Amino acid sequence: MPPLWTLLALGCLRSGSTVDLQPQLASITFATNNPTLTTVALEKPLCMFDSTEPLTGTYKVYLYVMVDSASSRNTSVQDSNKSPLRSTFWQTMGGRTRPYRAAAFDLTPCGDLPSLDTVGDVNQAAEILDVYLVRVGDNGTCLRDPNFRGLCNPPLSAATAYRFKYVLVNMSTGLVQDESLWSGPIHTNQPTPYTAIDTWPGRRSGGMIVITSILGSLPFFLLVGFASAIVLSFVDMGSSDGEMTHDSQITQEAVPKSLGTSESSYTSVNLGPPLNRAEVFSSKLQD
Repeated sequence: MPPLWTLLALGCLRSGSTVDLQPQLASITFATNNPTLTTVALEKPLCMFDSTEPLTGTYKVYLYVMVDSASSRNTSVQDSNKSPLRSTFWQTMGGRTRPYRAAAFDLTPCGDLPSLDTVGDVNQAAEILDVYLVRVGDNGTCLRDPNFRGLCNPPLSAATAYRFKYVLVNMSTGLVQDESLWSGPIHTNQPTPYTAIDTWPGRRSGGMIVITSILGSLPFFLLVGFASAIVLSFVDMGSSDGEMTHDSQITQEAVPKSLGTSESSYTSVNLGPPLNRAEVFSSKLQD
């Protein structure tokens, strides 16, 4: 038996040659951020096409994508011979003119589905999610690779409504065996404008506030340190110039004195008193 959530989400009912169901968004249990700006995760059509009778042979499921429009709900994905369309992302302008095939995968028999009880195992989680989910828009390199020859599943456009459709193809005949209904419009996320970002500190942890404060004040301290270094360099330059000027002035004043006044001083020391003073001194001795 398939998981209960898969049966409830996908319906598993037939109506003629078309299963009466629509592709659904993946459960939030397995894709918490869904849709994103450029991707949409869908539940694979497990136990859809073989719900009434087992299928024999080799089958693949094609996933078609188209931008939502007034006529997209009734758009066909097969030609008059019941062959599936092979239109690509480039040929349809990203699904704006007609559907393009975004993915193809094997139909897993309903009795071979892995148990969801082991989804918590890290070693098996990726493999199990690959069985249950398909992500549209997860190939960001195929558009830029001129040598790419596979099925290109490029990123979707942001803030755009898309519709999706599953088609069961019999690989032995190459013809459409069955198909689902088109999904309802599924919108990719819209980019958040800068003014709408919540900056209230009450929604931040204490550690985030401390780190933000440190990083915000770091440029200020760097600027102060840089300015202080410049001021100190000017002060050191000024003090060194003053010392050099003072020394040079002393030297300049000492040289003239040694050359001009030393001889006169020396002469005045060796000369006797003036003549009039000598006469007075002699007269006193005679008395």
